[in-house]
Amino acid sequence: MSKDNKPNIFPDTSELIEEILDKYPKKVAKKRAKSLVSNDPEIDQEIQSNIRTIPGIITQRGCCYAGCKGVILGPTRDIINIVHGPIGCSFYAWLTRRNQTDPGPDGENYMNYCFSTDMQDTNIVFGGEKKLEAAIREAYEIFKPHSIGVFSTCPIGLIGDDVHAVSRKMKEELGINIFGFSCEGYKGVSQSAGHHIANNGIFKHVVGLNDTDPGGKFKINLLGEYNIGGDSFVLEKYFEEMGITLVSTFSGNSTISQFENAHMADLNAVMCHRSINYIAEMLEKKHGIPWIKINFIGADATAKSLRKIAEYFEDEELIAKTEEIIEREMLEVKATIEDVKSRTEGKLCMMYVGGSRAHHYQELFGEIGMRTISAGYEFGHRDDYEGRKVIDSIKIDADSRNIEELDIVKDETFWRQDLVDKKTALENEGFGFSEYDGMMPDMEKNSLVIDDISHWETEKLIEYYKPDIIGAGIKEKYVIQKYGVPLKQLHSYDYGGPYAGFKGAVNFYKDIDQMVNTKIWGLIPPPWKNEPELVAKLAHTA
Repeated sequence: MSKDNKPNIFPDTSELIEEILDKYPKKVAKKRAKSLVSNDPEIDQEIQSNIRTIPGIITQRGCCYAGCKGVILGPTRDIINIVHGPIGCSFYAWLTRRNQTDPGPDGENYMNYCFSTDMQDTNIVFGGEKKLEAAIREAYEIFKPHSIGVFSTCPIGLIGDDVHAVSRKMKEELGINIFGFSCEGYKGVSQSAGHHIANNGIFKHVVGLNDTDPGGKFKINLLGEYNIGGDSFVLEKYFEEMGITLVSTFSGNSTISQFENAHMADLNAVMCHRSINYIAEMLEKKHGIPWIKINFIGADATAKSLRKIAEYFEDEELIAKTEEIIEREMLEVKATIEDVKSRTEGKLCMMYVGGSRAHHYQELFGEIGMRTISAGYEFGHRDDYEGRKVIDSIKIDADSRNIEELDIVKDETFWRQDLVDKKTALENEGFGFSEYDGMMPDMEKNSLVIDDISHWETEKLIEYYKPDIIGAGIKEKYVIQKYGVPLKQLHSYDYGGPYAGFKGAVNFYKDIDQMVNTKIWGLIPPPWKNEPELVAKLAHTA
């Protein structure tokens, strides 16, 4: 596709898809074909997702352990997270997402530390439970935390160490909250399994332990915001100015004590649908607290989300204050767009990130006139693509059954019938709860949607579309840049951010303007450009 002649409607992708699949063996091609969709927002389309990666195609995915420890519990500052396994696993999930935190007046912050049992060959042979006990005891003696989490890695699951039994024993010995996660890296098909396991563990062992009223007229939980590059700090200022009490954030700039109190909120606002909707649904089932889908990535999306939160509370003073903030902040947003858009309008972007970011960031790019020609998730499920309307039709496979489903029952003591009645009344007026339409309805016709994109597919799309920028992660970053295409890490923001809220949108506009308009990318010859390509073919296919 020529960048010099971008039509208003993207070209038909059938030949491109056929060329991509032709490189694979027949059985692989047949399977991958279901995960590549030429988008049509006017019709319902099904995409294959949340299935095992085909061995050898070089996936961008992370493991179950990364989703549990690295994503969900990693940003929580006042819990010691001990990784039971080899030291490499601990290092992999140690501040790699640039989660920031404010240690607060007590200064209790363990995020800077890397805690591991450092399993060796002899521990694998003879077992590591005693070593784990010693590690928990040592961590407590040095730091005196009030909570410790224990995370299993692949070899722990294989040798059968029981992190839950050890946690219960040490909880009784030390008198603090200690709990384990069976989040072995091989469990599930991606880091999404780890999100689910972490949600279950926090809900079972932490949420509901503190019944103190957090105070304030408007109390919310913010779910699925991880304070990458300081995103949460921006949003917290808006809430404070609006007079909203942020009871807890799952889990950017968070504390275990906030999680303990989360059941005292009046509303759950869900940002990353994939990683945290489990907590939202369990809080509603047990306590009657409703949830809404919001998005603070993009200036327009931020305005809509703040308005929706204000409208939920039906308070005229809150609504007026919200409009005042939006009007004030949009002045800088509009001025920056006017400047940047003249240099970015019409440029193409592609995104392959996480379980919501590939959707959310399309709005940010769109605000400066850039078009998303292809996007997909690394660990999304069908409802992240097609919307929650398809949940009942999703087939539960063996990998999903491997994850515990908690039996949640109504808490008669802390059941919020007032919130249940409020939800019913607002729904009758057209207010949307528990809704998410997915990414595909918001993408342009003939844009290419790809789940769990492979290395070969990435190369082919760069060759075909000649994008001006790609949003993805660290594993693919440097290969893509050697192709002469800038890559923005949307998992960790490289060295940038914050990108949430109005201030974050302005930062993003400026960063992308610099990236897509520098000439440096065209001056980097890829090392394979003048080298022969080695191509292998199967001698026989069944």
